Amino acid sequence: MATRDHGDPGDAPSIPPPLTEVVNSVRPTAAEEARTIAASTNTATLATLTADGDPWASFVTYGLLDGAPVLCVSNLAEHGRNLLADARASVAIVAPTSETDPLASGRVTLAGVVERPADDELAAAREAHLSAVAAAKYYIDYSDFTSWVLRVQRVRWVGGYGRMESTTGEAYSAAQPDPVQPLAAGAVAHLNADHADTLVAMAKALGGYPDTTAATCTGADRYGLDLRLTTERGLAYTRIGYPKKIDSIDELRSAAVELTRLARRS
Repeated sequence: MATRDHGDPGDAPSIPPPLTEVVNSVRPTAAEEARTIAASTNTATLATLTADGDPWASFVTYGLLDGAPVLCVSNLAEHGRNLLADARASVAIVAPTSETDPLASGRVTLAGVVERPADDELAAAREAHLSAVAAAKYYIDYSDFTSWVLRVQRVRWVGGYGRMESTTGEAYSAAQPDPVQPLAAGAVAHLNADHADTLVAMAKALGGYPDTTAATCTGADRYGLDLRLTTERGLAYTRIGYPKKIDSIDELRSAAVELTRLARRS
């Protein structure tokens, strides 16, 4: 019997489909989403294997070296001993969120093998961890601590109910974190407070839901806006992509203005 993780479509409430074409639903790739989540925090759950082959989960901190998690682990800890004996590991990272439902938020699992960095990479890994975890300066150079780099081979991203995808370690390493999403909270709040009617117009004209009665922006990234809709048929979600990708938070306002123009013209 096939297994499903939380976030699969079968777990989601029934959502009415679009009634018209969604003009531009482009969004970040799973690799980009995963890189963005990994860069959004410095804590994770590390999964290792005990000598008996049992799974062992531990809370850890990490930094990132070109996207690869850098761990600093005590050799006396259970997970430290596990890594010394078996290099297979994964980390589960949950994105910071204001969602009241934890399963509606983004998370990612990065799986692969850990290696001890050497030579120039050792110095870079040390700096990457310290940049993310300042308190590690008190123990990172102790002889009973080991720095590990997780060589990511497999990625599973879940963006909430009904949004999930797997990707490769190569795609993850080649992707870049989103420069807009982590800084967009203020802009999203402004759209919801002062431009609710515009969001409704976008949903009706560009998002495939002409029966929208209310709309809330739930997120913004380099490619577009995510909207949660109240429609005559119930709760729905849509994606409103910008005419072209933006590369900084400073471009978000002009991109939103252009979407408003397109929606009013339609």
